[in-house]
Amino acid sequence: MTGHKIPISVLVVIHTPDRQVLLLERADHPGYWQSVTGSSEQGENLRQTAVREVREETGLDAEKYALTDWDLQFDFEIFAEWRHRYAPGVTHNAEHVFGLELPQPLPIQMEPREHLNFIWLPHEAAVKKVFSWSNAAAIERLYSAPDSG
Repeated sequence: MTGHKIPISVLVVIHTPDRQVLLLERADHPGYWQSVTGSSEQGENLRQTAVREVREETGLDAEKYALTDWDLQFDFEIFAEWRHRYAPGVTHNAEHVFGLELPQPLPIQMEPREHLNFIWLPHEAAVKKVFSWSNAAAIERLYSAPDSG
């Protein structure tokens, strides 16, 4: 194990049938809001990464709810301030998007080293609040989803 992050990650948009979206505020950047994200670990498939990251960042068991691979990938340049986490020369990441539908907004248990706060917002407001363009684009997918119920 080199201690470097793998440049393959997941983004999990946690939402309800009425399109409320869970956002988390980063501890290392107060004011930066995002969905659940995280890098794959050696030997994990993407679904396993999504389940692990949801558990670590929210305390929720993603396997108890509808976890769906959205078959959507974003390739982006890793922010310079976070490149030290990756092997020398690694500058880009492949982010794979999943959705996790909960029956209603649920309280979560945050990992305080990673997140300061959480909020449930209507998807339109969540798109505007997240700092990452890929996160905003993923949440926008909820716009085109047919209404539930």
